[in-house]
Amino acid sequence: MAGAVEVEVGGRTVRVSNPDKVYFPERGYTKMDMVRYYLAVGDGITRALRDRPTTLERYPDGVTGESFFQKRAPKYLPDWIPTAHITFPSGRSADEMCPTEPAAVAWAANLGAVTFHPWPVRRDDTDHPDELRIDLDPQPGTDYADAVRAAHELRDVLDEAGLRGWPKTSGGRGLHVFVPIEPRWTFTQVRRAAIACGRQLEHRMPDHVTIKWWKEERGARIFVDYNQTARDRTIASAYSVRPRPHAPVSAPLRWEEIDDAVPEDFDIRSMQTRYAEAGDVHADMDDHRFGLEGLLELARRDEAEHGLGDLPYPPEYPKMPGEPKRVQPSRAKRDAPAGDAKKAGRSAAGTRGGAGETASGGTGPTKGGRGEATPPGEG
Repeated sequence: MAGAVEVEVGGRTVRVSNPDKVYFPERGYTKMDMVRYYLAVGDGITRALRDRPTTLERYPDGVTGESFFQKRAPKYLPDWIPTAHITFPSGRSADEMCPTEPAAVAWAANLGAVTFHPWPVRRDDTDHPDELRIDLDPQPGTDYADAVRAAHELRDVLDEAGLRGWPKTSGGRGLHVFVPIEPRWTFTQVRRAAIACGRQLEHRMPDHVTIKWWKEERGARIFVDYNQTARDRTIASAYSVRPRPHAPVSAPLRWEEIDDAVPEDFDIRSMQTRYAEAGDVHADMDDHRFGLEGLLELARRDEAEHGLGDLPYPPEYPKMPGEPKRVQPSRAKRDAPAGDAKKAGRSAAGTRGGAGETASGGTGPTKGGRGEATPPGEG
């Protein structure tokens, strides 16, 4: 195996150890191949990560080896990479790295960071998100084409609320739509806005879209994973490599491209070609900031007129105010006394997800991390 090499990135020298170590055996891609990819899309991924507390999904021995989510800034973090102090739902806190230049991405990639999971906040204000992120997650029996259909309807919902979204592939079968927002709302309120979006989609496409939390209730529909907007939950950044055999990437798209896009075609080789030709197609995101008033008004009306409050949090979250019991609807029915069976069934159905609803929104874990939550799925 070759010795370490040094690469020059924006005036900084980044050391890459074991550059020939194979990270993606199916394709034969090495650590150096991954580093070169991140350098090729450096401005794009830096735009997606800039000043954001970022969790690293690390595979030190390649994607077929053991992995972990590192939330706390790695040891020996260079002094030119800033950090931000973040608080987890557990009450614990940590300093997390905040990439501000391509060299920081290359430095993390040398540690085996395959995927970057940024918070939807900037380091100067870690309590107020500046992105609303909608995760369209295909369930068994659905695929990318179904997510595209939901995304078109989502675009209309956003437009009616005075918002504009930027779509990207998840790196799997799903789609993500990011909306840059003014950092004036809490995680609770942003999550509430995401739920309002999901309810609108579910109302318009009831056979195609669901926001039900429990898998047993989702069926073959696209799940709008509203909990990805809770505190400490994250979504893989644009241009992030995903830990799958063919080295796919989360590919930013233009709206007119989503119908014809083939997610499997975006990998660490093809994206370099696309980027060289088209550049960062989401480069203008930071030029916009939208308000959530329209979606929050929808949420208010849902609750006032239809009795639809908040929805369940993941099980690792602290109990939230007004949240019903976190129990699967089928189990609630099974465990209820005979005289209460019908009541339990009605209660479970009313939760629209069954894991606990709260009108106050809340705080929740990002993609795993050592001692801080389990990574959620992303399409």
